[in-house]
Amino acid sequence: MASAKILDGKALAATIRSEVAKGTAELAARDIVPGLAVVLVGDDPASQIYVRHKERAAKECGVRAIDYRRPANISQEELATLIAELNADAAVHGILVQLPLPKHLDATPILDAISPDKDVDGFHPDNIGRLAQGRPRFVAATPKGCMTLLEHAGIDIAGRNAVVVGRSNIVGKPMALLLTNANATVTLCHSRTKDLASHIANADIVVAAVGKVDAVLAKWLKPGAVVIDVGMNRNASGKLCGDLQFAEALEVASAVTPVPGGVGPMTIASLMQNVLLAAQALTSSAE
Repeated sequence: MASAKILDGKALAATIRSEVAKGTAELAARDIVPGLAVVLVGDDPASQIYVRHKERAAKECGVRAIDYRRPANISQEELATLIAELNADAAVHGILVQLPLPKHLDATPILDAISPDKDVDGFHPDNIGRLAQGRPRFVAATPKGCMTLLEHAGIDIAGRNAVVVGRSNIVGKPMALLLTNANATVTLCHSRTKDLASHIANADIVVAAVGKVDAVLAKWLKPGAVVIDVGMNRNASGKLCGDLQFAEALEVASAVTPVPGGVGPMTIASLMQNVLLAAQALTSSAE
């Protein structure tokens, strides 16, 4: 019989969006509308879906999402020029460049060109550096959402062994920094890690962020472990699933996030929190 608690990201994200809407209403009373520039290059179907979800959440939160759709054949220089224009636009408080970009474009200088004060994705080296020092400005939305889930569930992080599987700049590395800042003892595992199972066996908290079906097997888990599943995959039958062997993990773990309905909604809600923070900071500095 399943015993693990399901951490409901969908319900918590709705609460967060409601809190953001209150914050944007306070700004609206001062004739300030938080503006989020959403840059989408090309016609990748998955990216279009993600952008739709973000824009729907923005509307609910009282954030003005401004669409900047550009053709797949845009040049590096043209895209850089657009970012410079958005940096200079006082009506834009946050800039989001939907990834991945077409292969001929180099994402790194584009993301680096976004003003750190408008980097609501939390990808800029300045914001990553601030996070590493424990004084963050913006935290990448997915890791931020994961931490909010853990905190809301009352899961004690300090002194616990945490394993992050996956070392991407978007999830794995900032997640490891956040857990470290929360006083966990953190192991960051990746494709070159030897004997992943032995690391996971000692973990009180596991964050799976690989993007591979069954990347984390239930039999590896320490009884009572908490598992945050960031993965978004399709299994052999085409069903949406995460990185965790979910059904079997319910028998071993104390708490797990489902896919869908776990980390995904929290990512978008956390992004909206960042947009509100950016608008509050930029408007207060302008006064």
